Amino acid sequence: MDSDHSARQSVSERLRRHGITPTHQRMVIAQVLFERMEHLSAEQILLLVNERHAEASKATVYNTLRLFREKNLVRELVIDPSKVVYDPNTAPHHHIYNVETGELADIPADSIHVAGLPALPPELETERVDVIVRTRARRSGAKSSGHSAE
Repeated sequence: MDSDHSARQSVSERLRRHGITPTHQRMVIAQVLFERMEHLSAEQILLLVNERHAEASKATVYNTLRLFREKNLVRELVIDPSKVVYDPNTAPHHHIYNVETGELADIPADSIHVAGLPALPPELETERVDVIVRTRARRSGAKSSGHSAE
């Protein structure tokens, strides 16, 4: 069995485990996400998919990403209102985001401890806590306190 066929088979099985029918376009979108294991926007995914096959529409990519998110195959991260990325790493973790460069990196879940979550109405439960630490280059003359007041 060649490696390309093996990779497609692996993606197909992964989609099925999440209750997703592995159509050709879903397979290609999933391959782009899981081969790179990067935080990609829908537009970046569309470009990468169309570099391979030039057949996916913007609507197909967005609909597939929504399905992947609903089936917990990817995490959708809203970095700010104009920047949404899809994270193929669904294991518990957080993120550090450089607001100047746009770089986004993972932080191990055990590196951040959250205390004092608000009381929820009885019909709700906490699904997950996502922390995004936003950073920028230190301004000259700023004191190093380990955090900044905003």
